[in-house]
Amino acid sequence: MAEDRPAPEGVDPTRPSSARVIDYLLGGKDNYEADRLVGDRMLAVAPETRTQAWFSRQFLTGAATFAAEAGVRQFIDIGAGIPTSPSVHEAAKKFDTSAVIASVDYDPVVFAHANAMVAGVPGVTPMLADFRTPDELIERLRAEASIDFREPVALLVVGVLHFIMDDERPAEIIARFREVMAPGSYLAFTHGSVETHDDFVAAATGTNGTMAECRWRSKSEIEAMMAGFEVLDPGIVPIQEWLGDDLPATRLVLLGGILRRG
Repeated sequence: MAEDRPAPEGVDPTRPSSARVIDYLLGGKDNYEADRLVGDRMLAVAPETRTQAWFSRQFLTGAATFAAEAGVRQFIDIGAGIPTSPSVHEAAKKFDTSAVIASVDYDPVVFAHANAMVAGVPGVTPMLADFRTPDELIERLRAEASIDFREPVALLVVGVLHFIMDDERPAEIIARFREVMAPGSYLAFTHGSVETHDDFVAAATGTNGTMAECRWRSKSEIEAMMAGFEVLDPGIVPIQEWLGDDLPATRLVLLGGILRRG
């Protein structure tokens, strides 16, 4: 294997990152040995995990398309990850080339690649920011990405919430965004479920204290986070049920939903 490129300043390549693990699973090259080790453990017990990563990407772009079809022209992609096609901005701009997209991640590697790959796309603003500090992020979204919360937005939180620990109060983060979102806004999310196969959970261990540490939650715990939103059909279900009929079950169970702010 070719030697990894030097890590950007402030990045410890010996500690896995969820964004870089996903990049590896999607066939990307912007990852390090620590990320590949986590990905390989997952693939060893669940070879279909690469397929599940693409299911998650399809859910993300499908949610962006759904919101765009409903007239939303502002998109906040939380945990955007290393730029991959199809992307949120590609889905949104099919409907309106003037759509505004904030591409938010707190991994400096992701931010470096986003700046190189999408910063020149009109209306797309890469941001190095943390979803766990919502007040600061909301103000930065207004100032740096021209997000106007008086108009509907699509808040896309795909592959993020299971990396937020209980003491980081994910329900309060969601509630803070709900407070500022205009009626007619949408929230789309995925979350790792406690129904995930034990072998997969075991393969994902060894990440505590890193950007890949997981907190698996039950459907009832996830539903409680979403209080105040209207849950659209088919509900908070495995993401395969959002994508189409007869898609295979996977050992990694990701629940997903699209919710509306009334």
